[in-house]
Amino acid sequence: MKLSVIVIAIIVAMIASSCESSIKSEELYGEWKYVKVESPREDPPLLMEEDDLKVDHPSIKFSKGNHLVIMWGGKKLSDGTFRMEDRMIRFKENLDGDATREFPFLITEFSKDRMVFETMSQDLTRVTAVKVK
Repeated sequence: MKLSVIVIAIIVAMIASSCESSIKSEELYGEWKYVKVESPREDPPLLMEEDDLKVDHPSIKFSKGNHLVIMWGGKKLSDGTFRMEDRMIRFKENLDGDATREFPFLITEFSKDRMVFETMSQDLTRVTAVKVK
């Protein structure tokens, strides 16, 4: 009986430690430079690596007030606000004429200096980004 309780406790601890923790907005604050962009569902799959991306300098910037800006080619591609739900970024994009649209990005990998996130649409795009120091 005592052995089975210990085994169950070990299993529960292993499951709990394997679960990915949620991410707070503040952990994202700063600029993240894209080093890889993939569209694996395209035929053929699209892959842009760091050398390909150097020309356009794409990045995503998170700041206080939960403001988000996406840059591409030295220009603002998109901006708006965001909120976090566990590992999901809910981006509310500002559009022309005071319109907005909301769409999610799922963070699949995260550390203090590297993040992988992907769109949650049929046209899956996966971005690997590193924190700008």
